[in-house]
Amino acid sequence: MEVKHDKRENSGIFYVENNGERIANLLYIFKDETVFSIEHTVVNPENEGKGIARKLVEAAVDFARKNNYKIIPACPYAKKVLEGSELYKDILF
Repeated sequence: MEVKHDKRENSGIFYVENNGERIANLLYIFKDETVFSIEHTVVNPENEGKGIARKLVEAAVDFARKNNYKIIPACPYAKKVLEGSELYKDILF
């Protein structure tokens, strides 16, 4: 499963496609130059339970770490994942 990234000036989307159809995405918005907020994580119902949402969150974490960003997990799913593990304490705002 390949997670793709479409970054814009003040926001971006991590997403997964299947046969050219987007089946999941994670939307983030920059709050300032070093902090972004994960706003929504959505997986099509027929693809739930396959670990896709977690892969999207992990892609956002990798992006944050590589660029020295911090994350505000506004999305309930991202909040559960990121605040539920010591592994992510370094990137939380």
